[in-house]
Amino acid sequence: MKRALAWLRILGAFAILGVLVWQLGSDAFLDGLGRISTPGVLAALVIGFATTLFSAGRWQLVATRLGLRLSLRTAVGDYYRALFLNGVLPAGVLGDVHRAVQHGRDSGDVPRGVRAVVLERTAGQLVLIASAVTVVLVAPDVVPGAFRDVVTITGVVVVLAAVGALVTGRLFGGKWIHSESKWRRGFAVTLADLRLGLFTRETWPGVGFLSVATLAGHLALFVVAARVAGVDAPVGQLVPLMILALLAMGLPLNVGGFGPREGVCALLFGAAGLGAAQGVTVAVVYGVLTLVASLPGAGVLLVRSVAGFRVTRAPHTGVLPAPRTAADTGIESEVELRS
Repeated sequence: MKRALAWLRILGAFAILGVLVWQLGSDAFLDGLGRISTPGVLAALVIGFATTLFSAGRWQLVATRLGLRLSLRTAVGDYYRALFLNGVLPAGVLGDVHRAVQHGRDSGDVPRGVRAVVLERTAGQLVLIASAVTVVLVAPDVVPGAFRDVVTITGVVVVLAAVGALVTGRLFGGKWIHSESKWRRGFAVTLADLRLGLFTRETWPGVGFLSVATLAGHLALFVVAARVAGVDAPVGQLVPLMILALLAMGLPLNVGGFGPREGVCALLFGAAGLGAAQGVTVAVVYGVLTLVASLPGAGVLLVRSVAGFRVTRAPHTGVLPAPRTAADTGIESEVELRS
């Protein structure tokens, strides 16, 4: 079943791209690739570093609140690696899956490590959805009718889900945490981590600020992509379109990030009078610049792979380890307790 869903996602992305090529031709895609320039690449690397730093800081904050140890340096390296894997592998989320499981293993608590990443990504999506709903309310004319309905329904569903989770947690969280049912117990633990990781007074201001800063970084890169693609429309006209395009990118129907983004940009730019083909070109340039921004993650992946290979291939010297003393055991126990 999982394999079938994976293939459906890939085929869905190719179907979207195929329809765009059929309707608009291949020039919009090729023009986007041909417009990549050195200033655009440098801007992508700088903006990508700032955005990754904000995202990694958000992850560190959430993970720390859940009781997991995570330094900012490690978070930045792991986040870069995840972004690179997200960009080069199908579905666009496999890097985050690897980041979640690896940190959980390193911390000794895989379920909580996974929840930390899910909550960190959820915080970003909540800010993005709120921004998209704001666009629909403030500037409804720039949003096509069908897309306006989708954004509105998404916002309503998110609000209802959040309220339902909070009410359920208040009513049953204390009872279900000791339930014999692993599903109820797991649900209660998840709600507790949700409150602790996102909605306490010590957490939500920092998580909210870092999420807004991350979104601003993505929008800045989108503006750079538009300028590289030759679009000279005012930033105020572009930002609402780009927020909606970023929302569409959350759909797991992409190949290397390409798919819904190009389709939605064609729809939005066409409705705004900027041209559907121009929207595809901007989306292609943004996709390439996003991949460029994640390239430090390839370096992180290579360095850690080489380091791991050296550890596994370390020659055996044939020297027996020194006998362990009571003092050694006591020191190790103290380190374990502190960690």
